[in-house]
Amino acid sequence: MQWGRKPRARGTWYVAEHMVRAMRAYGWTIIVGALGQPILYLLGLAVGLAAIIAVPIQDGSQEVPYLLFVAPALLMTAAISVASEEFTYPVMAGFKWRRYFYGFNASPLSSGQIANGVVMGASARMLVAVAAYCAFIWIFFAFLYPGQTTPATGWLSIPIGVLAGLAFGVPLMAYAGSIEDDKGQFALVQRFVFMPMFLFSGTFYPLTVLPLWLQWIGWISPLWHASELGRVVTYGKPVDPAMIVVHSAYLLLLTVGGLVLARRIFTRRLAK
Repeated sequence: MQWGRKPRARGTWYVAEHMVRAMRAYGWTIIVGALGQPILYLLGLAVGLAAIIAVPIQDGSQEVPYLLFVAPALLMTAAISVASEEFTYPVMAGFKWRRYFYGFNASPLSSGQIANGVVMGASARMLVAVAAYCAFIWIFFAFLYPGQTTPATGWLSIPIGVLAGLAFGVPLMAYAGSIEDDKGQFALVQRFVFMPMFLFSGTFYPLTVLPLWLQWIGWISPLWHASELGRVVTYGKPVDPAMIVVHSAYLLLLTVGGLVLARRIFTRRLAK
């Protein structure tokens, strides 16, 4: 049984390696998306919406330029957008279309390691996306708003972005793993979960300007919690320390809870 010890010990990494290698099939899409998205969004806002909204945004007790307010939320959105891709169709392919999860499971790899490996592989792509976004933001705002960003803590937006993607994507992976047939469920998630979350989570304006009957979307949205943390580390938004704990704990709860559920679903389906 010597041959089985190494896969059992490093199974999560082997699955993650496979997922990353599989991304080479659409590697240029990943590169263009990671570099092109921040350029298009930020430049578009800089010469478009920000030109119309000339007054600063009142973010809590602090006034900040509109583009500076929006940038951290766009970074978090980029991570969640990647998560919505990597935790849906690749998971469906692993169970139904290409069925490679069953091949993994026939080896000494456990179903839990397979689920963990999918998460780690997606995290690698999210890390590339948010790191590129963060680098562009630093360069972009160094010219526009010198001295208003906080480079000493700004790098923390990278792990926050990855956590935001996991908080949205890991529960989505559990849902994708439970689907037997693709009948447009993922398109519905994009239209009725991702888009409302993007529009009503304080991305383009403070959540408090929305009527109370719409604010609940932000309260349950990982995007709002991550954006608030991103604004704290990017330009020093004044926030009650207790809220920092709440934002972080909520993102961790979604990630851990989703992973526990996903591992159970993977174990059940791979046992068939």
